[in-house]
Amino acid sequence: MNLVKAELFKIRSTSTWWILGLVTFVLWALTLLINWAGSTVNASAESTEGLTADQAEQVRVANEAVNVASNLYTSGQFFGVLMVMLLAAIVVTNEFFHQTATTTFLVTPRRESVVLAKLIASTLLGLVFWLVTTLLNLVFVPFILDALNIGSQLGEPAIWRAVGLNALAYALWAILGVGAGVLIRSQIGATIALSTTYVIGYFGATTIFFLLTPRIGDWFGKLQVLVPPLASQLMVSGTELPGNPPRWVGAVVLIGYAVLAGGLGTWLMKRRDIA
Repeated sequence: MNLVKAELFKIRSTSTWWILGLVTFVLWALTLLINWAGSTVNASAESTEGLTADQAEQVRVANEAVNVASNLYTSGQFFGVLMVMLLAAIVVTNEFFHQTATTTFLVTPRRESVVLAKLIASTLLGLVFWLVTTLLNLVFVPFILDALNIGSQLGEPAIWRAVGLNALAYALWAILGVGAGVLIRSQIGATIALSTTYVIGYFGATTIFFLLTPRIGDWFGKLQVLVPPLASQLMVSGTELPGNPPRWVGAVVLIGYAVLAGGLGTWLMKRRDIA
């Protein structure tokens, strides 16, 4: 517990966390506006009031409303988890940038304890980012949904599952960040590499799967869940989306990456020379 407190103090004593926090806030607001602009439920929502179509049509409209609502209630995840990953990586790379790694491991010779403390502290920080963005969403999204004439949707269990899985996503990306920080000791190098890989990897993978799936087959399109950012988005989907794997598959994939990154990071930290 003392090690975790020490790691949290290290985070609080630098300006990095609040700088990334401000960036996250700006990107959250931008994402919320984009999601709002991309919501297309006005016509469907109006048909739910005194619906005269089949029961199947009612279910379709209801599912569409839940999908839109869950997307809005998890606004900010795409850039939020990126900021959390970068901050978690910096928790590790700061030790080498400020040349405090030697002192840290002299005070605590069991390196796995230090890495575990960094993992816990980073996870807690990720959950703080999730909590702040979620509270902001819970404040503003109901107004947006009312404007779309579909109500707050807060009575739907799928919404709360999406919010809860969003918390898991933030925690797992924090673990990924610590593992990446061990692999890439350079603070600048880690920041550039992770940002580039995350953003370009997401849009690159989306483009590749979009172009090749019609030619190769639907089975190929389902492989996109192996790309971490896409797995993260699938995991928080409010309902199972046609043509996509179940969202639990996204959770399993992301957990697998987190366990691999955390385990590999701990193993490397125990065996590398600290100088």
